[in-house]
Amino acid sequence: MANESNKELTSVWTPANIVTCVRIVFIPVFMIVSALSHTSVAGTDWSTFDGPLAAAAFILYVILSCTDKVDGYLARSRNEITDFGKFLDPIADKLLVFSALLLFLDFGAVSVWSVFIILFRELLVSALRMVASAAGVVVAADKLGKYKTATTMVSICGYLCVFAMAGLHLGPVALTLGIYSVSRFLYAVAVVLTVISGAQYFWNCRKIVFSV
Repeated sequence: MANESNKELTSVWTPANIVTCVRIVFIPVFMIVSALSHTSVAGTDWSTFDGPLAAAAFILYVILSCTDKVDGYLARSRNEITDFGKFLDPIADKLLVFSALLLFLDFGAVSVWSVFIILFRELLVSALRMVASAAGVVVAADKLGKYKTATTMVSICGYLCVFAMAGLHLGPVALTLGIYSVSRFLYAVAVVLTVISGAQYFWNCRKIVFSV
């Protein structure tokens, strides 16, 4: 019995799942470093960011974002796709996104409504998947949802890069404003994709949701 238990634990703690757990553990570290870098309550005055801390938050977020690809590659290449990993990986992705967006709300960088839309979509899709799962149907992530996630991640990295550049007074102001403008545009695109992909998920599951 003990051998079976040990074998089960060993199968759960694959390299891919360990990477996912490390990502989750370091999300609060990113939040603390990023929060400490914001030295002003003035909102959008990027020059008041602490340069080294803002740069550390940016680098840490980029690394954490990249680990999402690493754990997926490890799971597939080693043929170690587990139920634990399927459960934990989406949670890690959502925590990584919302940890940054909540900070951006505090910084005055994004609107409350945009974050609400993204949060509502995630809750809707999660609920749809639970209902579909109870009906024996697996709702896989579609390409539009993946594009939404990628666009959101890139826009967040862009915002963090702007905070770091402004805090360090790195490069010309025009370059910082340019990256900021691109990041805002990508974030707007991400919100639009969020709405469309959420509607698509709901439409695909309409027969399950409205079944009698």
